[in-house]
Amino acid sequence: MSDLPPSGSTEPAASGPPADPTAPPPPAADPAPGPSGATGGATPGSGASGADPWAGHTGPVPIVPDQPGYDSPHPGAPNPAGQPAWGAPPGWTAPGDGPPGHTPQGWNAPGTPPQGWNAPGTPPPGWGGPAYPGYPMPGAAYPVPGAAYPVPAGPGTYAGWFPGIDPQDPLVNPPHAGIGPWSARCLAALRRGWRQLLPIVLLTQVVPAAVIGVLTLVFSPEGELATAPDGAPVLPADFWGQMLAFYGVLLAAGLVFGLLQAAGWAAGTWVVARQAAGEPTGLGAAFRYGLRRALGLWGWTLLVSLLVMIGSCFCLLPGLYAAFALALFGPVYLFERREPIGRAWRMFHSRFGMVLGRVALVMAVLVASTVLDAVVGGISGAVFGVEPMTAVGTAIGAVALAVFGALLAAPAYLAQQVGLVVTYAEQRAQEGPVNAARLAAELG
Repeated sequence: MSDLPPSGSTEPAASGPPADPTAPPPPAADPAPGPSGATGGATPGSGASGADPWAGHTGPVPIVPDQPGYDSPHPGAPNPAGQPAWGAPPGWTAPGDGPPGHTPQGWNAPGTPPQGWNAPGTPPPGWGGPAYPGYPMPGAAYPVPGAAYPVPAGPGTYAGWFPGIDPQDPLVNPPHAGIGPWSARCLAALRRGWRQLLPIVLLTQVVPAAVIGVLTLVFSPEGELATAPDGAPVLPADFWGQMLAFYGVLLAAGLVFGLLQAAGWAAGTWVVARQAAGEPTGLGAAFRYGLRRALGLWGWTLLVSLLVMIGSCFCLLPGLYAAFALALFGPVYLFERREPIGRAWRMFHSRFGMVLGRVALVMAVLVASTVLDAVVGGISGAVFGVEPMTAVGTAIGAVALAVFGALLAAPAYLAQQVGLVVTYAEQRAQEGPVNAARLAAELG
């Protein structure tokens, strides 16, 4: 017989003395953990039934999966210190597994953003923004996406953003921009449109004023007050007839020329708005638009004039207050076509100081022109007498001075035309986003 073991046997060859069958079994060796799915690693469940394979073990107990592909450790089995949980990525430590006071790597407290995360609308670290002039203003805050207008916080600085408003709009003064940009837009509108605005003002404002001035010279009552023997004043002959004719002619001229003046205001507003929007403006098209809107604007002008006159009958201050509070009725009617008196009144009182300041500047120019006209009238009376129409020479001189006084008022008419339109556009911007293109489209 051969001493070799049978072929295929896995039992190792015995070496040394034979084992004593009566000796107790040797203590079990610590099992070594094997890789997941290995067949050669021992498990706590392998061995004799009822025997505790970990009896007497003092070191950490390894976590061995029950079966391949199952990532959960044994229920109740402790995790070895410094070892990652089964299936966790390398370098990750579960909260509470490290020493006291140690924060695991890559772990964030509840409610705190992860590292490297930026809030929406904030620039990434190290981003400096586009270079000026693409940026609104040197030193400005980073704009929130979708914002368009920086709200100024002081001279030359901006603290926030007002959406939907272009700070470079040639007609609309942005909210909180102040009186300086408002004045600059008025002057810019005059520079752009004086070639169209000047003929409109001369034809629709200066000519009616000159004609009314000449009619005043022709129909003013003649004669002087006389004194009766008892010392009572005596009216000149036919005084009341002359007064009735004088005021009747002025009223008729005011009504007729009022319609022409309304057409001029509408035409001038059309020119200012369309030129600011970059659209073509022809003098003929401006007059056609003015004539189309003249009747409605003329009617509202009569009503506002009546209200101012009623206020002046009680006292000068109520009439002046009504003139200031209703100064924007014309642009309101032309742009919005609804309740011009109510809208102008609300605009004035909702931003009292702002509208009062703008309208006061316009009124100051009108008052200055009125003072100049009064000075010219005083010169005419001093040179040609109180009844200049009695002689040809004095009549020609008086008429020439009346026309000259009307011409002196042309800059005041231009300032009134432009100033009220820019003031109205600024008040619209206080209520919501608006620009010159939208205002030009609203005129129709």
